[in-house]
Amino acid sequence: MSGSRCATIAFLAAMAGCVSGNSAGSVPSTSNFEARPISKIKHLVIVFQENRTTDDLFNGFPGADTVRSGLNSRGARVRLQAIALTAPFDLDHSHAGFQTEYASGKLNGFDQENSDCLGATLCVPKDRRAYGYVPHDEVKPYFAMATQYTFGDRMFQTNQGPSFPAHQYIVSGTSAVTDGSSLLAAENPFHANANSAGGCDSPAGSLVALINSAGSENRKSFPCYDRISLMELLDRKGLTWRYYQATSGAGLWNGPDAVLRIRTSGNFSNEVVNPPSQVLTDITKGRLASVVWVTPTALASDHAQSTNGTGPSWVAAVVNAVGESQYWDSTAIVVTWDDWGGWYDHVRPSLYNSYELGFRVPLIVISPYAKNHYVSHVQHEFGSILKLTEKVFGLPSLHTTDQRADDLLDCFDFSKPPTKFKHIPAPYPPSYFASQLSTEPND
Repeated sequence: MSGSRCATIAFLAAMAGCVSGNSAGSVPSTSNFEARPISKIKHLVIVFQENRTTDDLFNGFPGADTVRSGLNSRGARVRLQAIALTAPFDLDHSHAGFQTEYASGKLNGFDQENSDCLGATLCVPKDRRAYGYVPHDEVKPYFAMATQYTFGDRMFQTNQGPSFPAHQYIVSGTSAVTDGSSLLAAENPFHANANSAGGCDSPAGSLVALINSAGSENRKSFPCYDRISLMELLDRKGLTWRYYQATSGAGLWNGPDAVLRIRTSGNFSNEVVNPPSQVLTDITKGRLASVVWVTPTALASDHAQSTNGTGPSWVAAVVNAVGESQYWDSTAIVVTWDDWGGWYDHVRPSLYNSYELGFRVPLIVISPYAKNHYVSHVQHEFGSILKLTEKVFGLPSLHTTDQRADDLLDCFDFSKPPTKFKHIPAPYPPSYFASQLSTEPND
């Protein structure tokens, strides 16, 4: 690490002071914890993929609310077309991109979405690029998981922006710069002379735009925050966690790196692990932590213009590893996507403030206690995953978006005996991912 980055982290840590006794409160008594049916879950695996909506990735899924057409800004109906998972173009998924597509609630601005394409001859016309769905043959493992267990068609990305803030919401329920602040990281960080920024390891001079309660983004900050996280609550209770990511150091998907209290903790290098395929080894060797976050490499991410189409096989590898291990009867796996990626979706999200909620993203809940062949129509968001974790492990609230969110418990039936695991077929074997290049895209 460069001297300037060390100095920046040291300065922020000093400013944080003694913060362990923050507003999240003390851990409540758990004397009746083991008596609750939910206590059958001892491990929670959060798989966080990239940049897809429900209409795009799970179009036509039986029982789910999806459509094959949408309106454009001229009032014309545009038919969604089959567009490969490996599409050579990337759609704008900044906060401005959300506002363009949301179009004051009319959801007809998708034809005005900005995008860039690698090789113009390979791309559909610009005003039709967002109106797409992934052919079913390319996502068979996802459909198999969602069919066998629970699929959620009312899962909303909590934030209205790209990957960096989304990866803050999945660990903290917010992207606030400090506990309780109304200033939220709204975009991806940038640095004029560096390829990678994001987190406390960002090069000195890195900045991220902040959004306030009025919707203005006229302030910026260094992307390192003195704020509560689910990791801190787990540490307080003596529970284990791991965050699997593609690269170490600065990165948009490296969520814990941006949380100062975690980044400066003595165990950071043991709890934040790369490459992601290490999770497969840890499961096999009996080292699955109580709570784990699993983020992908770029190739396995489902991120348009970055993925090689192996994302469904990657997620299947994680699910099969758990399902065929000693952990199956005591684990819940929650699979979702970090942002909508600019793709069309027809369901209007509830707006709680200037930055929440965003468009729908898919949700799959996999567990021996998950309802089988069930589609949840209950509204969920990223905070729902955090609230589920809090309830499973008897943790206090983060007092962020987990407070308003549901707890995903409609997806479970703890009265039934544990379902026997059925292997998820996938075209790429787990061994493929052990050697996959560990990179992430720039957005």
